[in-house]
Amino acid sequence: MLILASGSPRRREILSRFIRNFRVVPSRADESCELSDPRAFALEIAKRKAKEVFLRTGGTVIGADTVVSIDGRILGKPRDERGAYEMLKLLSGRIHLVTTGYCIIHEGTELCGAVITEVKFRELSDREILAYIETGEPMDKAGAYGIQGKGALFVEWIKGDFYNVVGFPVEIILRLRELGFEVL
Repeated sequence: MLILASGSPRRREILSRFIRNFRVVPSRADESCELSDPRAFALEIAKRKAKEVFLRTGGTVIGADTVVSIDGRILGKPRDERGAYEMLKLLSGRIHLVTTGYCIIHEGTELCGAVITEVKFRELSDREILAYIETGEPMDKAGAYGIQGKGALFVEWIKGDFYNVVGFPVEIILRLRELGFEVL
């Protein structure tokens, strides 16, 4: 049985586009981490999530973690509206990286990787940022925006996997296919 170790509705929705049968078991892993490298950080949290759920359920487990980074600084989910404002102001008019680390535990073996996508925001006015924050959308998203929602209005271009920016890169689906899972 394939198990997604995430409560993220976005990850569940993307996986369901490609795989019919899977179960969702949100991870209870500790997501605090002192690593400063975005790739290492995302991989570490993805492994923790996958291992925690694997120990409870067995089967094939997918763990994933997405971080936004700029100037070597990792931007997690904003703690409050002020934090969301500061993140969006920092991203305004600039290129940043979205990194998703993933870990698939299959038959006791870990298959891990990370996907990095460049995203360029256009210049944002304070009015736009504040109006976006009022929608509540940025509050549960790394970097304080969702490209699959209203945050798409801020994006000038992306270089790489769109689904990675949403939080579940296509590379994971391809790895599952290699493991013998039926992909739609």
